Amino acid sequence: MGFRWWTRSRALELGLVGSATNLPASRVEVVAEGPREDCEKLLEALRSGRTPGRVDHVAELWLQPKGGLTGFVER
Repeated sequence: MGFRWWTRSRALELGLVGSATNLPASRVEVVAEGPREDCEKLLEALRSGRTPGRVDHVAELWLQPKGGLTGFVER
């Protein structure tokens, strides 16, 4: 479907680092670090209805950045 690739592209456009990882039951976990306003823009894009595939729900969890991430990878 290209969802992880699409998410990676949006994240890189925003200068975020992190990952988009496939999980069981057709779920994807997105971990993104960067300025809060850019993370909020990524959330907005994920909720926009313009993603490849079907997105039924986007849950968010804000934590302190762990750091040490480079780039944005698909897993």
